[in-house]
Amino acid sequence: MVPLYYAVSFVLVGFHKFFSMFLDEAGGAAWVLSIIGLTLTIRAALIPLFVKQIKSSRNMQLIQPKVRELQKKYGHDRERLAQETMALYKESGTNPFASCLPILLQMPIFLALFRMLDQASKKGKAHGFLNETLAQQFGDAKLFGKIPVSGTFLDTKGVTEVMILAAVLVVAMTATTFLTQRQLMSKNMPADALSGPYAQQQKMLLYVLPVVFAVGGIAFPIGVLVYWTVSNLWTMCQQFYVIRNNPAPGTPAAKAKEERDRAKGKLPAAEATPASQAVMVEDTPQPQRQQPQRQTKAQRQAKASGKPPTKGNATKKKKR
Repeated sequence: MVPLYYAVSFVLVGFHKFFSMFLDEAGGAAWVLSIIGLTLTIRAALIPLFVKQIKSSRNMQLIQPKVRELQKKYGHDRERLAQETMALYKESGTNPFASCLPILLQMPIFLALFRMLDQASKKGKAHGFLNETLAQQFGDAKLFGKIPVSGTFLDTKGVTEVMILAAVLVVAMTATTFLTQRQLMSKNMPADALSGPYAQQQKMLLYVLPVVFAVGGIAFPIGVLVYWTVSNLWTMCQQFYVIRNNPAPGTPAAKAKEERDRAKGKLPAAEATPASQAVMVEDTPQPQRQQPQRQTKAQRQAKASGKPPTKGNATKKKKR
């Protein structure tokens, strides 16, 4: 954890020095804004992993029909099914664990911030670039002049407002987690991917993750709740942008993007319907059919012999 303490405290102290130029350095506002700055810095650094997560999730959705075919074909042989499934993942460039990378990499940072804040408030203990003086300020910092940043829903430190603010942040953290997952399922998953095992996994996460955050959130300090709520808001906005501008094929988001592009003239107008095409055909004037002309006997004989009729023969025939 020592390298993490130095990394987290470096960013945190750097933002604190910046905000201390126009805010009370020992006040809760400077430290809360520093935590927000730390959150945005970490999430910006994780953008490449988030892009990889989006691509992996999209590939997982698109290969679900093939996965179901493999399950029907090798359902009786689990070992062969596992081999064929992994071969399919490798062929399509899909990593089923890539969707977990951003949250897995954030957990150590989350724990480092939690431990730093907890020990700073209880012992004034220094960590990394957070020396004893800053640790004491960090532990004693009060938001709005009375709500300690280190307070929790279960440990209000004698301040009722701590419980209220903690409850609001827990609800916000839970709601943003739920909405982010629901946004992914309702907008960026094709219809044929909503019935397989991947869809069941997503549905489980839709309800399990918010419950986990709600139960665990009551023990998190205010400062840590701020970090996780801001991180969830970043995830929700970032996912909204990606789904809106680069949706998976065959999804409601892709259809909505196509309609927007057509309205802006980026795509050609929709083709005419069969009914309108029928109307167009009826309105189009049809050319009149030319009636065949009757040929004389001399013309028929000349046509059969391959010689054109002479003027004399034609005149003779006329006189007759």
